[in-house]
Amino acid sequence: MQVERELSALGYSPGTTDGAVTSRTLQALCAWRYVHGLSGGRTGLTAGVVASVLAGSAAPVVARPDGLYVDKTCQVLFQVVHHDYKRIVRVSTAAPGYNTPNGTGHVWQKIAGWHESSLYPGAYMYDSLYFRTDHPGIALHGSESNSLVRSYPASHGCVRVWRPTIATIFAETPIGTPVHVFGSY
Repeated sequence: MQVERELSALGYSPGTTDGAVTSRTLQALCAWRYVHGLSGGRTGLTAGVVASVLAGSAAPVVARPDGLYVDKTCQVLFQVVHHDYKRIVRVSTAAPGYNTPNGTGHVWQKIAGWHESSLYPGAYMYDSLYFRTDHPGIALHGSESNSLVRSYPASHGCVRVWRPTIATIFAETPIGTPVHVFGSY
């Protein structure tokens, strides 16, 4: 529980603080490892990781440029603003059989509020940020229910983000913002 409390206090959203190592806890630990340059991906708690989390109260130095970073290994989005991790958010990328392409794009279109997917009739998206002109249907967006933002790949290719977090990211992200997608689940 102490590790979960520390992860939560540092903004990593490990889920319920109950001492159980759930898929959300593993997601938060994966994000911790990524931010701090540690290996291990989504594997469980080890003595080294526990020590790292419990000793890691200082914010890491961010050497990457401002933008949005989607880590498919962790199923997490990092929002970097002024060389600081402003947000670390749980997401769901493409389920098996679908593709959230790796690479860098830039936000080229924003659609506020609800709208229907151009690729999947009946699928509604909230505050969409389209970022791949070579895959124009791919966006970061909120879904009809936060339960659709799983701790594993579950989308048709877009990056599902929790509401109301997507509304805040949408408001803070101008056209042209780089979006980097990397890793594999």
